[in-house]
Amino acid sequence: MIARTQEEIEILREGGKRLAKHVRRLGEMVRPGVTSRDLEEAAIQMVKDDGDEPAFLDYASGRNGEHFPSVLCVSVNDAIVHSPAGTNDEVFENGDVVSVDFGIIHRGLITDHAATVICGKAISPDDEMLVRAAYEALQVGIDQAWPGKTTGDIGYAVEKIAEKYGLGFPLNLSGHGVGKEIHEEPHVPNYGDPGKGHKLVEGLVIAIEPMFTLGKGNLFVDKDNFSYRTKDGSRSAHAEHTVLVTKNGPEILTK
Repeated sequence: MIARTQEEIEILREGGKRLAKHVRRLGEMVRPGVTSRDLEEAAIQMVKDDGDEPAFLDYASGRNGEHFPSVLCVSVNDAIVHSPAGTNDEVFENGDVVSVDFGIIHRGLITDHAATVICGKAISPDDEMLVRAAYEALQVGIDQAWPGKTTGDIGYAVEKIAEKYGLGFPLNLSGHGVGKEIHEEPHVPNYGDPGKGHKLVEGLVIAIEPMFTLGKGNLFVDKDNFSYRTKDGSRSAHAEHTVLVTKNGPEILTK
């Protein structure tokens, strides 16, 4: 969306602030023996307590148009995104790489935010590098979100971080516009050419979301018709912020 009024911007800021609090608390809950369903139930209560609505529940996003059965995505290890927390039966184990992806509707406007944490203690330096690289890529992508820049500038910056660490990334998933709908134009790929793609304008609201893997980055959709997994079984990480493009540069709404 293009945020055209100060009221819309303030609604997005407040929604983003609330969502950041939720995702932080959910990340802190990730411990050995905790389940994805535990996080799902906590997320439901958080949104209810604030008087907001979950953005993902019932969203038509399955491989065959199925409606998403959870309020929260919790994707573990080789699952990179879109694994429904309420139905995937994940029980966290020490060393798991856990992505928590959540969206809320506050006063009619949507913000989207994801974080990846390691459950307990990391079992491999590669896992730590993977998560660290996702956040590094997120920041360099955000740094490109100025009026006059392009989605290609964002994608190029993110892609260079993948190359720096020798990581794979999916070509068929991307960031996106957000605000009035969960997924809006423009697409914000994690690769690209400087100066190419959609030009960014003041007021544009986008979700920037690097997704990296320790393998090649090729994915398949699991039998649940929602969860994207790496074909080579490699571990993955996902980091995402909702960002407002302003004349003074990018404003991270989900912090």
